[in-house]
Order: sequence, then C-alpha cells, then structure tokens
Amino acid sequence: MTSSSGGPAPSARSSSQDPEPGLMAVDLHLHTAGSWDSLSDPEAVLARAKEQGLHRIAITDHNRLGVALEMARRHPEHVIAGEEVKTREGIDVIGLYLTEEIPEHTPAAETCRRIRAQGGIVYLPHPYAAGKGASGRFAEELAPEVDVIEVFNARLRSRTANRKGLALALRHRKLQGGGSDAHTVGEVGNGRVILPAHPNEPGALLEALTRGVVEGRRAPLHVFLASNWAKVRKKLPFLS
Repeated sequence: MTSSSGGPAPSARSSSQDPEPGLMAVDLHLHTAGSWDSLSDPEAVLARAKEQGLHRIAITDHNRLGVALEMARRHPEHVIAGEEVKTREGIDVIGLYLTEEIPEHTPAAETCRRIRAQGGIVYLPHPYAAGKGASGRFAEELAPEVDVIEVFNARLRSRTANRKGLALALRHRKLQGGGSDAHTVGEVGNGRVILPAHPNEPGALLEALTRGVVEGRRAPLHVFLASNWAKVRKKLPFLS
C-alpha cells in the first residue's frame, strides 16, 4: 500500500474497511456490460460498490463510453464516466471524466491529447502488464504525458508488474491510482484509493490524489473464466 504522493503509507488496513470520517474510497478502474468481455449489470456494479464501502467508481469500459455516461447522469455523486481505449500500439489508456468517446486504435499520444481536450484526466493502467501494457515497452515514453499511473491492479497476476508501476510513478513524480479492473460484480472494490472527500470533478480528484493511499487484494483466478464466458456469450447471442 502506498501514498499517492510517494510518501510513506499509513499502517495497513483491510481493503473492505470503511474509510475514516472525512475520507472516501474510490475504485478508479472497472468494467460493466458496456465492455465486450463483461456481463455485469451497471446498477448491480454500483450496488456492490456501496456494499464494499466505496463512495465512487470510475466506469471504464473498453472503447465504449455510453454506459458510463448514462450511469454518471443517473448517479452524479457516485460515478465517474471513463473509457479504456485500446490504442494503435495495442496498449490501454484510460480517460476519466470524458464526454465524448475516443475511437479504438487512436495512437496513444493522440488519445492523451483527446482526453485533455475534453477536460479529462489521463490515467495509465497496468503499464507493465503483458499484452495490454506491452510489458512496459511504452511506459517511459507515456509517463510524462499522463496525470495518474496505476500502481495496483487487482487482476494482475504478477506482483512485479504492480511494483514496476509504482516505481514508474515515483520516478516520474506522478499521482498514483488503483482499481479492481473488475469484469464481474464480485470483483468490485478489490482495488481502491482512500483519499479526502471531494466533489466529483477532475480538478478535485487530482488534488485529493496527492493525499491518497492505494490499497487492494488480488482477484481470484476464477474471475478470468467469467471474462472468457462473457466474450463467448457476446459473440454468440443465441446462448443468451
């Protein structure tokens, strides 16, 4: 567990423990049925988040913004509208507080520019993951272009990949984020940031992250079976 400012973290705490008064818990990276590999009902995702002591979630569906925008409209205090964009390079870049969808295969640097043009926050998820993070091949190049670097992703099987994300954030003096990367309802809250309570707007989140603490627990292996089943269901609708 680390502080987003790079300083020492407070004593360890359970990731299901409610934050102290004046603080809030946010899961900055998760998916709903708006993603091609998730079947999670977005209202059920938010309900689960509240059960887990989360005050706010960022819905970051793959290359889609529609569900996130609708949920943010319905629940303006509890949902951040985001999108996880698969860039031309084959890596993921997340935009938080978006109002317009960014097309898949947009180059990474251009994706960052488009996020900023909307007044959003550029969030670099799992920079050292194999495949979706290119095992860190673009990490150093992109780090100066982003606002927040994910230092804990609950779905990463490699603890080393998360540790390298933290080192990258410290090296470039970037704010630190964390999320469950949930693709099933039960995963919501496996990764979170504890930070001062603040209004649901970009500048306020960035300020709060300077005093944030990232915490979490790794997702169990069986959640990947659920993601694979979601892919099959969506490719073969007659199974529904």
